[in-house]
Amino acid sequence: GADFQFTISDRNGRNLTNDVITDPRVGGISQVQEVYGRGQTWRLTQLWYRQKFFDGGLDIKLGRMNFGEDFGSFPCKFQNLAFCGAQPGNWAGDIIYNWPITQWAGRVKVALSDNTYAQIGAYEQNPSYLEIGNGFKLSGSGNEGTLVPVELVHTTSLGAGRLPGEYRVGAYYSSRDANDVNTEENGAPKSRDSKHGAWIAAQQQVWKDPDFAARGVSVFAYATVHDKAASMIDRSVQAGVFYTAPFKSRPNDEIGVAISNIHVNERYKDNQQQMNDLAGVSDYDDPRYTPTQGSETNMEIYYGFGVTKWLTVRPNIQFVGNPGGVSEVRDAWVAGLKFETSL
Repeated sequence: GADFQFTISDRNGRNLTNDVITDPRVGGISQVQEVYGRGQTWRLTQLWYRQKFFDGGLDIKLGRMNFGEDFGSFPCKFQNLAFCGAQPGNWAGDIIYNWPITQWAGRVKVALSDNTYAQIGAYEQNPSYLEIGNGFKLSGSGNEGTLVPVELVHTTSLGAGRLPGEYRVGAYYSSRDANDVNTEENGAPKSRDSKHGAWIAAQQQVWKDPDFAARGVSVFAYATVHDKAASMIDRSVQAGVFYTAPFKSRPNDEIGVAISNIHVNERYKDNQQQMNDLAGVSDYDDPRYTPTQGSETNMEIYYGFGVTKWLTVRPNIQFVGNPGGVSEVRDAWVAGLKFETSL
């Protein structure tokens, strides 16, 4: 009942979102390349030991881990970050570290029934791990707090066809000090001693072809909410559909369609306006102007070619509305291509 995981990752490349699509004064919210982010460098991404007890009724995991591999987990078939991985870490990235960042952590999972379990974790909050030169840092120096997530996960098998589904609801609490997104009249940030948030996620197959088992339709939805006192993003929502085996001659192919909306905290937006008022600027084209951010919409459709059992190729088309949440920035269309291997 034990296993050990050791993973090293390397990221190198350019960020199309910030280089081409968004206003550089504020940058993007989501990214059209989910594989970009957290520094283009080599990193230790996993180094943990897991032990199961009581026929899997108790599962303990310790070591260097990232939040999204256990909490709020979601597949990463799409190329846009808004539809990839654990969403709480995408929108509260100052306190939640997803792949490829790793930190000292522990997680305890307890089975409540054959198809339901609860889990709780404790993750070191150490911003020094984000630095380019600290990809293999192990010392723990620079820790500023602890992130504690809790989650309840339930799996289903609906109807005579036993259609699989998974439902997650969770919350997190961060003990790390945070700055209020708004400021005092003198421009100094207010201090907060914690941050919190929550999420809910659902994936459910809703139809399976009785004459062709590989063909089916699954739907998904994901929503997060975040502390309005100290978070730039206060909520996000996404939804989509997977359609597998659209052609009998292509049993391993899949079509994915998704849409999301990521909303900037009104208090954060008010602070941006206050900065412009203090600077005496109101013209968007003035380089001193801080663009005010509202919400960003992302959409993606892909066709996944199951070339072999170990290689999937997914060309996609993406749409980004109000890039960076700035209405003055032109909407963008992006063509992407993602390769996935499983050896």
